[in-house]
Amino acid sequence: MLKLIVLAALAASLVKSEDCAKLYYQCGGINWTGPTCCENGYTCYSHNDYYHQCTYVGEFETYGNGVSTSEKSAVSEASVTSEVETTTVIKDTAVTIIKTVTSESAIDVESTSSEEYGTFETKTSSTKTSSTESRTLVTSTTSTKSTAKSTPTSSGEETFQVISSGEKGQGTTTRYWDCCKPSCAWNGKADVKKPVEACSADGNNVIGVDVQSGCVGGSAYMCNDQQPWAISDSLAYGFAAAGLNGGSESSMCCSCYKLTFTSSSIAGKTMVVQVTNTGSDLDYGKNQFDIALPGGGMGIFSGCPNQFGSGFSWGQQYGGISSQSECAGLPESLESGCDFRFDWFEGADNPSVDFERVVCPAELVAKSGCSRNDE
Repeated sequence: MLKLIVLAALAASLVKSEDCAKLYYQCGGINWTGPTCCENGYTCYSHNDYYHQCTYVGEFETYGNGVSTSEKSAVSEASVTSEVETTTVIKDTAVTIIKTVTSESAIDVESTSSEEYGTFETKTSSTKTSSTESRTLVTSTTSTKSTAKSTPTSSGEETFQVISSGEKGQGTTTRYWDCCKPSCAWNGKADVKKPVEACSADGNNVIGVDVQSGCVGGSAYMCNDQQPWAISDSLAYGFAAAGLNGGSESSMCCSCYKLTFTSSSIAGKTMVVQVTNTGSDLDYGKNQFDIALPGGGMGIFSGCPNQFGSGFSWGQQYGGISSQSECAGLPESLESGCDFRFDWFEGADNPSVDFERVVCPAELVAKSGCSRNDE
C-alpha cells in the first residue's frame, strides 16, 4: 500500500509544467475538461463551481475574495457549521461552496421566497463583522430584501441615492475591453436578483448563465450594449471591472459607483458605473476602476478575436488604440463606445476619481440585467 502511495506521488510530481494551466488561465470547474493543475508557483483558485483560475498563491485570500481550491477541500463540514452566521434555506441539492461575507453596517434583511429564486435568510449585523457562509448552489438563485438607508446626491440634473454603508473614497481608473464573459455573469457571485447578462458571439443574444467564457474555449462574451454612453456634457453611464480595498466579488458585483473625476481635462465630470467584472490583475489597494471602453485594451485575456474573428485592429494589449480614427477599425457594433472615449471622455488617460456607492440607475440595470438585493 505504501509503495502505491509513493508511486502515485512520484507520478504527480512528474507532471510537466507545459501540461498545466498558465497564470490566470482556467484550471477547473464543472464541465471543465482542460488541465486542473497550474504551472509552478501558482495555485488553482475557485471563483465559483464553474470557473477555477490559476493565480498567485494567496492572491485572493489577501482581500477576502474567497477560498482557494486546496483550502476549501480542507474545511470540514463541522467547522463550517460552527462558524455560520448566514444561512441559506435549500430547496434542492447541488454543490456546496464556502464564501466569506462582510457586513459594513446595520442592515435589516428579511427572508423572501419565490419559485424562480428560492429562499434566502440573513442575520442582522450592527457592526463590521466577517462571517462564513455555507451555500448550496441550485438551479434557482437567492433573493433578499434590504432596508439599508440611502441619502441623495446630485450630479447636474440627476439625483442619485448614496448608500451610506457603501464603499467610498479616492481611487484610480484604467480602461479595458477584452470581450470575455464578465465574472459577475456567473451564478453565486453575489446576492443579486440574477447575474450580469452575457451574450453569444453576436454580442446581442443573451446566453445561459452556465455557458463557459469565450476567452477559455466557451461561447459566452460581453454583451455589446454594456458600453458607456453620455447622459449630458457632464454625466455619463457605463460599466467597469473593479478592485476595491477590502472588497470582494460578493460585495462588488452589480454594485454601482458614482465616479467624480479629479484629474485631466474631465476633472469635475461624473460617471456612474456598474461593476460587472472583477480581476486578479486589479490593484485593490488603490481602489481601481477598470472602465469598459471598446478599444481600451484586452489586458491579460484576448477574447475579441475569438468573438469577432480576424480583420480588426484592437491596439496595444494594455491601453488599446490611441486615436479616434482607429475606432473605425473595430467591429461596427462597438464603434459608439470607442467614440465615447474620445468625445465625452476627451481621451483622458487613467484619470483619478472620488467615488461613492449609489443605488444603481434603472438604465444601467436594464442593460446588464443585474441588480443587488441590498439596494
